[in-house]
Amino acid sequence: MSWIDLDRLQQALGADRTEFQGTHLPRAFAPPATEWAAVRRHAGLLDGRTRRLLSLVGGDRVSFLQGMISNDVTKLADGGGTYAALLTIQGKLVSDLYVYALADRLILDVPAGRDAAVRAALDRYIVADDVEFEDLAIHSLLALEGPHAATILASVADAAVDDLQPHGHRECVIAGHTIRCVAVSQSGETGFRLLGNTDAVAPLWRSLLAAGATPVGLDTLGTLRLETGIPWFGIDMDEETLVMENGLEGAISFTKGCYLGQEVVERVAARGHVNRKLCGLVAAGSVIPPAGSPLLHDGKEVGAVTSATRSPALDRVIALGYVHRAAFEPGTTVHARLDSDQFEMTVTERPFYRSAAANKLT
Repeated sequence: MSWIDLDRLQQALGADRTEFQGTHLPRAFAPPATEWAAVRRHAGLLDGRTRRLLSLVGGDRVSFLQGMISNDVTKLADGGGTYAALLTIQGKLVSDLYVYALADRLILDVPAGRDAAVRAALDRYIVADDVEFEDLAIHSLLALEGPHAATILASVADAAVDDLQPHGHRECVIAGHTIRCVAVSQSGETGFRLLGNTDAVAPLWRSLLAAGATPVGLDTLGTLRLETGIPWFGIDMDEETLVMENGLEGAISFTKGCYLGQEVVERVAARGHVNRKLCGLVAAGSVIPPAGSPLLHDGKEVGAVTSATRSPALDRVIALGYVHRAAFEPGTTVHARLDSDQFEMTVTERPFYRSAAANKLT
């Protein structure tokens, strides 16, 4: 069993496929409203190839990574995890990422398309440290998201997962395969990322569908993450983005000590503001502005849209976009320009939508 087997199972369900960050993923299985409702009200099953995994081993792995990324890894025990960012010395993003601590390694969970950049950036600083990248036999296989996700997993696994703290993880056996289950959400609902050998992916998919999960494609995931205000690397942020510009404060420890790019982060924090930031935007009408649409305020260009969708939760068009500080206060009216037309949008706080599970998530 392998990715090919999963592709066949997805195609048998009518999946419409699309390219995403170097791989082909199911774009949709059913009408958007059906898939959206599955995640918001029950449980949706998603392809896990939106993520890549790297493994750091060696006696200095913790101290090395502590000096590289923006959050504290020294406090992570086996089974713990955290969200962080890897920056350049200029404070710009190499990638956001998750770190999962195991007894013998640290697993880095990065966006698809960023694994090579993250590895190259870290390799550059490995000199005399007892740390190295090791080939990892497990991959990001699937994700299960929704208020019933823990119940469905409990019905097929040999261990409970509903007590996992955010970014916590443990092994369990599903469909005869050992899987590492990580408590992490892409939708703002209760969410789990399932890591394992690719031989497990097709049996795991079948088992979770039989237990009541609904297959969900990339388009609906894009809507869900936008409602939750989650930016995606390569779409809402890139290598020219300062970490403080996109609201990733949860990825930053201001007490851990030195790390790559810290001086820039501290300088921006001391100044009290950035010159632009990633904002939520709610449209007055029904037009969905394409990525790159300029944003105007008082006749001047003050930013651009990065991604947009129609939100079923709000029944409105919502977007993320970078806005200059002259116009990024919530409640400010801006206009998205599309060809010769302009469409009114209001700057708003993120997230647009907060689920009942959001209080348990970070």
